[in-house]
Amino acid sequence: MLSKVCDNLDVAEVRLTPRQRAHQRTLGELKQLALAQLAREGSAGLSLRELARDLGVVSSAIYRYVSSRDELLTQLIVDAYDALGEAAEEADRRRRRGDLRGRWFAIGRAVRRWGVDHPAEWALLYGSPVPGYQAPGERTNVPGTRVSLLILRLIAEVDARTPPLPPGPSLPAAMRRDLDQIRAVAPDPISDDRLAAALLAWTSLFGIVSFELFGQYRGVVEHPAAYLDHQLARLADLVGIPQ
Repeated sequence: MLSKVCDNLDVAEVRLTPRQRAHQRTLGELKQLALAQLAREGSAGLSLRELARDLGVVSSAIYRYVSSRDELLTQLIVDAYDALGEAAEEADRRRRRGDLRGRWFAIGRAVRRWGVDHPAEWALLYGSPVPGYQAPGERTNVPGTRVSLLILRLIAEVDARTPPLPPGPSLPAAMRRDLDQIRAVAPDPISDDRLAAALLAWTSLFGIVSFELFGQYRGVVEHPAAYLDHQLARLADLVGIPQ
């Protein structure tokens, strides 16, 4: 019986000492308190002193778990990016591989659902920059691009399986350079017109969710889920994702 329980545990968790497990539990509680504080005060109001009080420890004890406010912010950002990425990837995995349009809808809906369920984390990722804080790219770039790379992989499949898009407006040289930078990290080749359309689709998806979460649709869009589905269909047509 014990072996079956252990088989279901994460290997790293099994190897932790009781002290290490207690440390992780307290760090997890600290992060939850920090997210609650972010929801109340915004990212600029994050206070380690207040978190220590909420956690029931003296101020100096907080540094057993995080070295600074910036370190806590970085951990929260990485956790949020990974959670969002996993939600989108899981939604994509559940769809039949050949159902390109269904996968696009699944990804878009998963992004919105995660944002609606985690508004404080969404605001931390896509809201106003935190004064005095610069996210370290070496830690945040990989988790922060999970959704965009997922979309690029899907669009690359569309590009490989469907006829070329009708030519769009001519691309200025500056934009071609931007597309070349994206193409350099894209997992598969994508034509210029399709990549430009994919960039618009990606930013539109995140803009739609941000407008909803930041209250910009108040009095205008009363049914945001239906609105998202309609716009996902328009964006799918723009990118050339077949019915």
